[in-house]
Amino acid sequence: MAEKMATRQAYGKVLVEIGAENPNLVVMDADLSKSTMTAEFSKAYPERFFNMGIAEQNLYGAATGLALSGKVVCASTFAMFAAGRAFEIIRNSIGYTHANVKVCATHAGITVGEDGASHQTFEDLALMRTIPGMTVVNPSDGVSARKLMKQVVDFDGPAYVRLGRAAVPVCYGEDDEIVLGKGNQVRAGKDITVIATGIMVNEALIAAEELAAEGIDVRVIDMHTIKPLDEEIIVKAAQETGAIVTAEEHSVIGGLGSAVAEVVVKKCPVKMAMVGQQDTFGESGKPDELKEKYGMTAADIVKAVKGLR
Repeated sequence: MAEKMATRQAYGKVLVEIGAENPNLVVMDADLSKSTMTAEFSKAYPERFFNMGIAEQNLYGAATGLALSGKVVCASTFAMFAAGRAFEIIRNSIGYTHANVKVCATHAGITVGEDGASHQTFEDLALMRTIPGMTVVNPSDGVSARKLMKQVVDFDGPAYVRLGRAAVPVCYGEDDEIVLGKGNQVRAGKDITVIATGIMVNEALIAAEELAAEGIDVRVIDMHTIKPLDEEIIVKAAQETGAIVTAEEHSVIGGLGSAVAEVVVKKCPVKMAMVGQQDTFGESGKPDELKEKYGMTAADIVKAVKGLR
């Protein structure tokens, strides 16, 4: 069985690594450091950690001030409270000034599970990709979360990093190359392409195996960077396989599916289907049961692929 790790857990560990290498790194939180895993950084570097309390707008306003004073800031809370409650501050304070703040939001999507509809964020990727100059990243596993976070901290400018609550299988090896802004083809295939992001990359690989047994050769691409989007890998897939299914733990409105469709319609129109939250709220429940109810499993990807053939 593949090793499992939540991307938020990898985030907590890599912050400590980066902190040792970069004395300019400051980490901030909104009274959720045990859940976002920034508590590990607070223990290692207490003088560079600030708990701003349950005041998310103040968190990102203060993060902006520190960033504009020359610090690199990773500021964390749950995705609903970052992208949702603090959107205006992130847009006007961080985005407009191009401040060097990394909004590292955990507990996104349906796999928040028992916390229910109020905490299950399906809009965050859509909101963040509309902000000019905002880099948007959604790692698929612990390895990619660690490697992408190091690159996110290295560049000067705002970023939104989406991290999950639940442990997910590790898809990548330590030696695999993962480059910010470049999609990764994680499985070759000639019949159809599945472009997935976050936890749906593993579901796409499972679906591809099932479809291979039926003679359908599926290409799988991990689109870990939603913005800037790797248009080249999308166009190549459209040209070579003739159809694309997108898969995301996010609304099909405004997220990965919309971003890919924007490229496809301009550069190489092909048939598309989108697996994700279908314009509904979620509910409280076990993550696996919710994924099944709301159509975000390997079986749903298999169905979407067959629907385009």
